[in-house]
Amino acid sequence: MTAVPPPSPPTPPRRMMGGGLLLALGALIGAFAGASQGQPSLGLIVGLAGGVALATAVWLRDRAG
Repeated sequence: MTAVPPPSPPTPPRRMMGGGLLLALGALIGAFAGASQGQPSLGLIVGLAGGVALATAVWLRDRAG
């Protein structure tokens, strides 16, 4: 009869990171910064683009492990 090896302990779940806050803050900060310059729509778009870039960086870092 063959011996059955003992079960290995379960690995703890990996903690996932999210970048949604960066998207929201980028949009808000961009809109306020743009409004102070008289261009709230442009500020919103630039802030949102920055938030997307940062959220993508967080996602890539989290994905790498």
